[in-house]
Amino acid sequence: MAALGREQLRAAVLRFVELPGARFLRALGLTPNGVTLLGFALTVVGACLAALGWLPAGGVVFLVGGGLDLMDGALARLNGTASPFGALLDSVFDRLGEAALFVGLGVYALRAGFSPNYLLFFMLSLLLALVFSQGVSYLRARGEGLGVFSKAGLMTRTERVILLGLGLIIQRIEWVLVLISVVSCFTLFQRMFAIRRELERGAPPLP
Repeated sequence: MAALGREQLRAAVLRFVELPGARFLRALGLTPNGVTLLGFALTVVGACLAALGWLPAGGVVFLVGGGLDLMDGALARLNGTASPFGALLDSVFDRLGEAALFVGLGVYALRAGFSPNYLLFFMLSLLLALVFSQGVSYLRARGEGLGVFSKAGLMTRTERVILLGLGLIIQRIEWVLVLISVVSCFTLFQRMFAIRRELERGAPPLP
């Protein structure tokens, strides 16, 4: 049921957000790779705003950057210019943009004057969220290297981006980091065993 609900949500996002956004970006004359780089630049700006303590503004800019990330692939398909390098560029800058926000949050925590115990809590939550988030993304890439294409799991990048942006806007980012840490850890094992099942069903091994 959860998977079905996610597919329905994904179809709605594609129809009402990605495709109209891609058409608008094409009308502006932007290329898919240009949109990828623009989205990354905005996430870095959002990270810098967060580092300076302007959390709501950082959250809004980060969500706009993340929204552009939804549209670069749709724009490539709309233009008929989808390519392996474009997919690679998108994946690399997705990871860098997300990592930039975690760095910005680390700087924010160090400058915020938190008590030692709270600072320790914040930084541990931040690091665990980073480690497990990157682990989930790595498993998808590693699975694809083994011939298994899996987006299984509760906490994918889309959910992380939305939660991080909203956490900044409502200024409760520390609890969002805790949530991402816990659910991403669960998602990591979810995805690992989903890939294992596909491999046991006869997915082609890595040469």
